[in-house]
Amino acid sequence: MTDSAENTDPDIYVNARKRMIEEHLRERGITDPRVLHAMRSVPREEFVTPENRRFAYNDCALPIDCQQTISQPYTVAFMCQAAQLTGSEKVLEIGCGSGYGAAVLSLLAREVHTVERIPELVEQASEKLTRLGYDNVHVYTADGTLGVPAAAPFDAIIVTAGAQSLPQPYVDQLNEGGRIIIPIGGEYSGQTMCRFTLRNGRLDEENLGAFAFVPLIGEHGWSR
Repeated sequence: MTDSAENTDPDIYVNARKRMIEEHLRERGITDPRVLHAMRSVPREEFVTPENRRFAYNDCALPIDCQQTISQPYTVAFMCQAAQLTGSEKVLEIGCGSGYGAAVLSLLAREVHTVERIPELVEQASEKLTRLGYDNVHVYTADGTLGVPAAAPFDAIIVTAGAQSLPQPYVDQLNEGGRIIIPIGGEYSGQTMCRFTLRNGRLDEENLGAFAFVPLIGEHGWSR
């Protein structure tokens, strides 16, 4: 995709999104029709830096400002599918970053609360989410490992950074029947994606496979 075509042909992004769905998501086991529809609907090119727009639908993480990254589409779709959302839920996302994941979640849940520790990214994500009409998303500048107790309880909590262990505030802020999707493991050596489900006051844990994330930083995570 050349810069000139990129600037003049909006269909390029529409077609790239379709290829992403068929080649990177369906082929790798993303089958939830609501998740596929959300991934098809959100313009990822709006959430990457201008110089990376032509790579927006490659299945890879891309750099954004403040030395952070936007997760690869498959990872976003995988975590959303694992959360088993039906549309009525209140969701907490840890690690807003560019705002892309929150935009996808906004089409899958009734209400999304997303936390980011870097104020500059909060400002950018809030502007994009508002401009693009994702008005059921609430963005906070805070230590994500503390959750958002004022908005709790949540039906699902999605954590987009690797933790040492499951932070207790997430458990405390989870509704009965709720799910926590979180990668747990070494700081830089890769993690296991886990799904915790609260049933009758007890957490059931499932192993969803190996992933690699940046470390979850905060009071209940890794130090800076």
